[in-house]
Amino acid sequence: MAASSSLTVSHALVSRAIVGGSSSSSSTTTTTTSHVALPGFVRSSIAGQSLRSSASARPSRRRDGPRRGSMRAMAAVETLEGKAETTALLEKSVNTIRFLAIDAVEKANSGHPGLPMGCAPMGHILYDEVMRYNPKNPFWFNRDRFVLSAGHGCMLQYALLHLAGYDSVKEEDLKNFRQWGSKTPGHPENFETIGIEVTTGPLGQGIANAVGLALAEKHLAARFNKPDNEIVDHYTYVILGDGCNMEGISNEACSLAGHWGLGKLIAFYDDNHISIDGDTEIAFTENVDARFEALGWHTIWVKNGNTGYDEIRAAIKEAKAVTDKPTMIKVTTTIGYGSPNKSNSYAVHGSALGAKEVEATRQNLAWPHEPFHVPEDVKSHWSRHTPEGAALEAEWNAKFAEYEKKYPAEAAELKGLSTGEFPTGWEKALPTYTPESPGDATRNLSQQCLNALAKVLPGLLGGSADLASSNMTLLKMFGDFQKSTPEERNIRFGVREHGMGAICNGIALHSPGLLPYCATFFVFTDYMRAAIRISALCEAGVIYVMTHDSIGLGEDGPTHQPIEHLASFRAMPNILMLRPGDGNETAGAYKVAVLNRKRPSILALSRQKLPQLPGTSIEGVEKGGYIISDSDGKPEVILIGTGSELEIAAKAGDELRKEGKKVRVVSFVSWELFDEQSDEYKESVLPSDVTARVSVEAGSTFGWEKIIGSKGKAIGIDRFGASAPAGKIYKELGMTVENVVASAKALLG
Repeated sequence: MAASSSLTVSHALVSRAIVGGSSSSSSTTTTTTSHVALPGFVRSSIAGQSLRSSASARPSRRRDGPRRGSMRAMAAVETLEGKAETTALLEKSVNTIRFLAIDAVEKANSGHPGLPMGCAPMGHILYDEVMRYNPKNPFWFNRDRFVLSAGHGCMLQYALLHLAGYDSVKEEDLKNFRQWGSKTPGHPENFETIGIEVTTGPLGQGIANAVGLALAEKHLAARFNKPDNEIVDHYTYVILGDGCNMEGISNEACSLAGHWGLGKLIAFYDDNHISIDGDTEIAFTENVDARFEALGWHTIWVKNGNTGYDEIRAAIKEAKAVTDKPTMIKVTTTIGYGSPNKSNSYAVHGSALGAKEVEATRQNLAWPHEPFHVPEDVKSHWSRHTPEGAALEAEWNAKFAEYEKKYPAEAAELKGLSTGEFPTGWEKALPTYTPESPGDATRNLSQQCLNALAKVLPGLLGGSADLASSNMTLLKMFGDFQKSTPEERNIRFGVREHGMGAICNGIALHSPGLLPYCATFFVFTDYMRAAIRISALCEAGVIYVMTHDSIGLGEDGPTHQPIEHLASFRAMPNILMLRPGDGNETAGAYKVAVLNRKRPSILALSRQKLPQLPGTSIEGVEKGGYIISDSDGKPEVILIGTGSELEIAAKAGDELRKEGKKVRVVSFVSWELFDEQSDEYKESVLPSDVTARVSVEAGSTFGWEKIIGSKGKAIGIDRFGASAPAGKIYKELGMTVENVVASAKALLG
């Protein structure tokens, strides 16, 4: 191709790129420059460099030898030609990412090719040039973390992991995209694909998770780094889209990130102006840059995200130089870049291109290869990450060895946090109680447990959604995690329940020894249910401390009285719903919560005081359901209670025994734990031939038939609560000893 025609083509490409256009065109002649052997100055212009004419680059000579200016010109030509080769390989690599995504979505006939096609340049630069990681040890502690918040574009990350040499994403895995049992599901899932840090599905969760990851890095760095050895030093990178920015959770989390000054959090906003319903002009016209600036972020705009590789590099360099606040880099891209007929439209957002358009895109981007092909020079280029990653880890290990010699206590603690190994005998710190101990609300007993555990579990940290003094969640021996005091362990989340839950997921997934807890009123789990569900799905052992768990909070009324919440969380997979009835059970609930690192726990705690009951125990809680009192011989009736109603069941049992009835009282702290016990144990607690069973719980009766059987009686609340003193509400809604006794007698006939 002649230089003059090449120059015309490159001018056209650059012109379209600056205004955010695609390389697509009906004319193949003007759109196949990606792999045509253009002169160096043209290559450089496509990569975002200033255009030069061939005349200006041509050296001029005199009879007495080249002038100094001519020598500089020749050196410039050589530099540009070298850069041309580098840029050509970079563009080939970027197109490899695009076509791996295109081919996988096409084979599955399902998926979102548009984002990977548009974000391939920034993804390439991150994984190939910027991030520090070891593909053969994806769990290396000091690795940089990457989160794809716009998780529907997951083929971008799968392609990057594949090229980088992660064993979890082989070619066969790409070919099995979105198929049963594959390691490449339709959204990133950390428990399925090694190399994925967090599970991102619902938009906005990922950026909030990233805030948690960055918080964890800042906290650990403040605790363990020394002037002569910064042993904790890594970044959190995230790509989010318009949808993430529309979701309220992103504002909650990003507000906190700005407040905390998380300088090692760098977010790339894929500004492509397209969502599922079409152009974002129909619903999203706010100034995102201004909002993030108001939230305390540094902002940068990369206007050419399609081919502006140097712009992206410069933005990352600038972001790293800003250490006192997070950075949001708005990268204007074209969704579906390279597709002649579907780019820059919602048509490429959530469905395969189709065979005809795939072929047109191959022609458009000069990609003659069969599906899933990785060119040898691209493969060779990326292969260096295996030895480089091993070297990075080895270098850090040597650094840690020096750290360990100088600071053995800190090193041992950090090692425990990075491996999830707890100090021996930590559970002995949990308080125990006797019937003579003063009665108290389980929220207060919870605070006693938290403060006892904080002394022996260095990874315990957390806080409340502006209710710490009511949830009783302050760790008294520590201060507040703030921008200037990140080593402290009380986290002030403000009134941001949804963001709080997702941030805690990020903390939990940063290091297995970190034990995040967060708190609010139980009824406000409605505002954070999506984050709790992701906790369960992604195996993040967050401890949810939920107080004011029933009608017992009284006068605040039905808006604050959770009725259906226990039943709803019992229906959620991989989560422990715990409702302790006194001090020993609260301690037992915390022991269970700490031990379960791959599933979250919800502790539903009372506002009102409860007595310390005879027969309760930490060990009993670990069984989920257990006997707290019994009559001699086979029981005639079994009374079952949870939480604040366990006292009612116990008192009703005493009353029935006075009348000569053989009564067993069972505490049912956790349905999930009870389900996991052996059939023999379950039969020993709830004999199948004892059908007279009464349950009492200040919540929905939904699901209790599973426990009490078809002949039992469930005393509960299948309506909303009321505003009145707690005692009055309990009486009016039948949560009384008298009602339990009467129900038992009715069953006995």
